[in-house]
Amino acid sequence: MTDDDARIAALPARLAAVTARIARACHEAGRDPDSVRLLLASKTMSPAVARAAVAAGATLLGENRVHELAAKGPELVRLGAELHLIGHLQGNKVRDAVRWATCIESVDSAELGERLDARCAAADRTLDVMIQVNVSGEESKSGVTPDRALALAARLGGLPHLRLRGFMTIGANVPDATAIRIGYARLREVRDEVLHAGAAGTADARELSMGMSGDLELAIAEDATIVRVGSAVFGTRTVPAV
Repeated sequence: MTDDDARIAALPARLAAVTARIARACHEAGRDPDSVRLLLASKTMSPAVARAAVAAGATLLGENRVHELAAKGPELVRLGAELHLIGHLQGNKVRDAVRWATCIESVDSAELGERLDARCAAADRTLDVMIQVNVSGEESKSGVTPDRALALAARLGGLPHLRLRGFMTIGANVPDATAIRIGYARLREVRDEVLHAGAAGTADARELSMGMSGDLELAIAEDATIVRVGSAVFGTRTVPAV
């Protein structure tokens, strides 16, 4: 049995287990399980494995790199999947990102937003975007600081071919669950501050994409609407990212 075969065989049970975790976390937080969407982070997974995930019931997949998004996008879109770019986006990759992504979750500057808006204008489409916020302050992570998110939201909200849907973050890389949850609470506060400010084009910025395989319960407790899960569904990644 190949590595892909093993992943595909395990997909239904792993997907069911993660779905059950989400439901339990929602119950504990007093939330409706339907208020949280599961995004499968399919970085380094083959097109066959991604295709099998959709066949197993996944409707939302996320890629970290544009070249993987472009390689898997045509078939996954044909199958009806929604595709998000969840990794850092370089300016020279905007064309392919706009072609295949339903949403770019990692917008972290007005300049990138303007590039996306211009490309969307040329392609005659509107693109959903989220602002990536670095709530942990770790230098290894991309994203604007929380205190700059309000101004960036106002800038992006004024771009005619972008639709600001919310905010994304990556939890702190620490063993302290309290510290991780504080970061997720801060993203919720950022979202609420933007909605309260009421700048044009920000009224739909309600999504919170946060929480991964190891800490999705903490994120759901702080109002996550999208959790990004990779290894808990696909298994340990053995193929290096390129």
